[in-house]
Amino acid sequence: MGRVVLVTGASRYLGARISAVLADDPTVARVVAVDVVPPRYELGGAAFVRSDIRNPAILKILEREDIDTVVHAGVLATPHQAGGRVSMKETNVIGTMQLLAACQRSSTVSRFVVKSSTTVYGSSPRDPAVFTEEMAARVVPRAGYAKDTVEVEAYVRGFARRRPDVGVVTLRFANTIGPRVTTPLTAYFEAAFVPTALGFDPRLQFVHEDDALEILRLATVGDHSGVFNAAGAGALLLSQALRMAGRVSVPVPTIASGLTGQLFRRVGLADFSPDEVRFLAHGRVVDCTRLHEVMAYRPKYSTLEAFTEFVRERLGAGPLDVDRVRVVERAFQQALRAPGPAEPPL
Repeated sequence: MGRVVLVTGASRYLGARISAVLADDPTVARVVAVDVVPPRYELGGAAFVRSDIRNPAILKILEREDIDTVVHAGVLATPHQAGGRVSMKETNVIGTMQLLAACQRSSTVSRFVVKSSTTVYGSSPRDPAVFTEEMAARVVPRAGYAKDTVEVEAYVRGFARRRPDVGVVTLRFANTIGPRVTTPLTAYFEAAFVPTALGFDPRLQFVHEDDALEILRLATVGDHSGVFNAAGAGALLLSQALRMAGRVSVPVPTIASGLTGQLFRRVGLADFSPDEVRFLAHGRVVDCTRLHEVMAYRPKYSTLEAFTEFVRERLGAGPLDVDRVRVVERAFQQALRAPGPAEPPL
């Protein structure tokens, strides 16, 4: 008999896609996809169960469905996905705690896979050229998704110590990009007029959405465990990416970098936390040797190839609207002169 898999975050793109991919895998017997709201994307052969992982009742689903493998793909990257930062933190941190508590009490769960992020390494001028899985952040993330990811991984490590019989896999993905997935960074590149840190040109890494799905599948059906960085080969400078995307860069003095998140919100571009703003100044590159050697997988798309396809599929609509550029430019200037009150980090 094949694995019986529970996937969290089924209402979002990657959660739905990995549910469908696993349902088609011959080594998987059944897939149960859960989320607090109905899925917006096709789940293929996966069954959907409406459930909130913040509720201890998730244990009943594990027991009723005889779940042996859990894929936690439900960590939210932006507040608007959850209806606000407070709700986002509850879903990410409290939800993970409750899910792990249910897995700890379960007699059937033998494998746990968590979709994490390279944001756990933070982003600062003191960073090494390349992060390996054994390294820690030089400046620990203090807000938003990055902070939540650090806390989620801490709870996962605690679970692994308490249940050494369960194979635990932590996948630290670089920024996922592609023709269909939507993230804060894809929204950044889709804006006609984008702020950059004056005097900085960070190195960026991407993982193509198809590679991300294959890595999640291999982690689910395989027998390896541990922490794995996941990114396409190579790196891309932000200036190169912006030129490829045909976007207008607006350098913002680093003294105003704390206001940049507010600038994004004011002009309706994206919702960036202070840690994500620092990423656009200092960048981040990770080493994926463990992924290549232990999981025996090399992403089919390099960072450059993944971004090239994103540009071709999502940004190929034609030249920039000059009037739109001018409107956004005035909005940025007004925001710099009169920034709103800063939101406290959570």
